[in-house]
Amino acid sequence: MHNNVIIQHKVNAPLEKVWEAITNKEALKEWYQDIPDFSPKMHTEFSFYSHNGSNEHHLHCEVLEVIPHEKLKYSLTYPEITKEKTLLKWELAKEGDATIVTLTHKGLENLEHLGNEFSFEKFENKWQKVLGNDLKEYVEG
Repeated sequence: MHNNVIIQHKVNAPLEKVWEAITNKEALKEWYQDIPDFSPKMHTEFSFYSHNGSNEHHLHCEVLEVIPHEKLKYSLTYPEITKEKTLLKWELAKEGDATIVTLTHKGLENLEHLGNEFSFEKFENKWQKVLGNDLKEYVEG
């Protein structure tokens, strides 16, 4: 079964500010993760460590699609524990002075064998917090 996490939030910030928040490594460090080698350019690879409860996981990513101010898509893998990949897609749409942010995390069935820590529910909760709290507070603040 293919379970995709799809989270959508409206943020009261201009689209350009939201795009900057998800594509600028200095901005990302302030509200999400420190990703020193991140660049929103096609086929750029980057790595970072994600903290999940008491566990820390190395993630390796590759930018697959960039449409400025509209879409950023990249692959994610946990190279130290699996070869399987998932896809993360950010989509932005202007709505008046606000921005609709849609995040889709696809391919989570590829991680089911890693146990509950990598469940659909864990990712759904994580992305709800990232979009609904962290990003929203950063761009609206």
